[in-house]
Amino acid sequence: MIHKEDVLAWINALQKIYNDNKEYLTDLDSAIGDADHGINMDRGFTTAKAELAKNPPQDISAALKTVGMALIRTVGGASGPLYGTFFLRASDTCIGKIDLQVSDLVALFEAGLAGIVQRGKAQLGDKTIVDALTPAINAMKQSLQGEADFKQILQQGVAAAKKGMEGTLPMQAKKGRASYLGERSIGHQDPGATSAYLLLKTAFDVWGKG
Repeated sequence: MIHKEDVLAWINALQKIYNDNKEYLTDLDSAIGDADHGINMDRGFTTAKAELAKNPPQDISAALKTVGMALIRTVGGASGPLYGTFFLRASDTCIGKIDLQVSDLVALFEAGLAGIVQRGKAQLGDKTIVDALTPAINAMKQSLQGEADFKQILQQGVAAAKKGMEGTLPMQAKKGRASYLGERSIGHQDPGATSAYLLLKTAFDVWGKG
């Protein structure tokens, strides 16, 4: 079971991971985007962490909603609306809850992905966040059907997200600024897929190693 405090620990860990990887994500984005993805993710999660510390949430839904609103307000480009929508949709799945069962966790991530797809209109193969998150959520759902525990489900999700992230290298971008480059976007790893992989890997690092 994951408690509200565990969710807050995940968000705090995300702030650190995006700060630590700010230059890496920005370097990836400089090749095919606006060269600001790492800077934006760091800014957004730093704001979210500060707001949660200032106004402690009553439940998990409130925590995720605070993150979503902070990202939409402070993160530029497509990442703010997409990741903001991810957390807002995720928050709708756990209203009033201070604990999450394993099925709640999968539902949370699935709803977040659905929000990203609806907002960004991206599909698998477009070289976006979706290419990391979709296989990850599918792997998590499959593990859930096999009655896996938190650690196993997160492990499967992270492995699939990593494979999806690396799979963006040979793709030609079909969405966002990267799509303007046409064939020149081939050979570059998508920064959004990379930050999505880090999102899941951090969840495993915080929740899955107990």
